[in-house]
Parts: sequence; C-alpha cells; structure tokens
Amino acid sequence: MTPQPPQTKIQLTNTSDYREHYANSVQVRVSLWDFFLLFGTMNQSAPDAVTIHNFEGVYLSPQQAKALANVLNQNISQYESTFGEIKLEPKTPASIQ
Repeated sequence: MTPQPPQTKIQLTNTSDYREHYANSVQVRVSLWDFFLLFGTMNQSAPDAVTIHNFEGVYLSPQQAKALANVLNQNISQYESTFGEIKLEPKTPASIQ
C-alpha cells in the first residue's frame, strides 16, 4: 500500500476590503478565456420597468466556473432534500398583462 500524503490544511482569511452583499441578479458573460459574473440587485418599479444596480464583477477561469457549478449543484440538491424543491417563478410573455 502506498502511504497517503498528509491532508493539506486550508486557512481562510478575509482581506481588509472584504464585503458581503445580497444579489438577486447575476449576469454571465463567457469568452474563450474566462467567465464573468456580474452581481447586482434588481428592482421592479412598474410592470414594464426594471432597474438593476450592479455592484460587483468577478472573473473565473473555465475550470473554476465548472467547479463552482458543481458545488452549487451539490448544495442545491442538499437544500432541496432538506427544505423541498426550489421553484423558479414562471416566465410570462411581456404581452400578457
């Protein structure tokens, strides 16, 4: 048997400019080299008017984007197992009022 290498110890620290925000809007742009996630808050002031205030953009390598997708999928599955299915709001055509 080959001995297992010791497990890497990971230490998390926050930088002095670390902040937490709530986002209900995430836009994604993709290029050959990276994924760009643009986080913001969306407010609907009228049936035909939506304002999005973007506050943070994050670039990810394609590998990190895929790793993030995997982690999110695992956590969503665990959440739904505990609390029930997450239902997305139905999309209605703009012509239906």
